[in-house]
Amino acid sequence: MEVRAKLKFARIGPRKAQLVADLIRGKGSEEALSVLMFTKKSAAKTISKLLKSAIANAGQNKTIDVDRLYVKKITVDQGPTMKRFMPRALGRATTIRKRSSHILIVLDEK
Repeated sequence: MEVRAKLKFARIGPRKAQLVADLIRGKGSEEALSVLMFTKKSAAKTISKLLKSAIANAGQNKTIDVDRLYVKKITVDQGPTMKRFMPRALGRATTIRKRSSHILIVLDEK
């Protein structure tokens, strides 16, 4: 039985989060948590919290064995982009794009 956890509007770029998501796809839940703990990327902390949330969601269902969970699917999609402006030389302005992500984790039993 599948268990989901979703994080919307995470303030990290989707390309940066995708690199971390690729590390844990298909791994067991405990192994994925240990990989995320030793990963130095900033997205690892966010995805780790989301993975712990998915495991806690599975713990609420009495028919699921939490020790047998694995990461069946993890997707990182692009969220809305906030646009800010920075002043530059000669009266110009450049755009700063602050990107966000939508992250979905699906766990399943082996």
